[in-house]
Amino acid sequence: QVQLVESGGGLVQAGGSLSLSCAASVRTLLMGWFRQAPGKERDFIAAISLSGGNTWYADSVKGRTTISRDGAKNTVALQMNSLKPEDTAVYYCAGTSRYRAYLVRARSEYEYWGQGTQVTVSS
Repeated sequence: QVQLVESGGGLVQAGGSLSLSCAASVRTLLMGWFRQAPGKERDFIAAISLSGGNTWYADSVKGRTTISRDGAKNTVALQMNSLKPEDTAVYYCAGTSRYRAYLVRARSEYEYWGQGTQVTVSS
C-alpha cells in the first residue's frame, strides 16, 4: 500500500554531483537512503527526521552529502558532491514509522522501500 519512488539516477562524471529525490505516499517519522553495489551489502547513507531537525550520515559520505526533506509533500532528497567511482550503486529510499535514533543506520528499522535508482559514476 505504501509507495516510495526514487528518481534522479543516471550517469555522472567523477568529481560531479548527484541529486536524488524520493516521493512517498505516506508521511513517515524517518526517511533514509541506502545504496548497494554489485556483490556488496546494502549500506546506510543518510537519514532524516520528519521535521528535518535531525540528520544522520555514514562516515563514508559525511561532509559531501546532504539529506533534506519536505514533510508536507512527503519527499526526501539526497545531494552528494565530489562523486567517486566507488559511489556507483543502486540507491534506495526507505521510510519507517518508528523513531529510534540509535538504530537509524540499520536496514531492519525501515518498513518501506523504493525500487531503487541506478547511479553510475564514470572515471
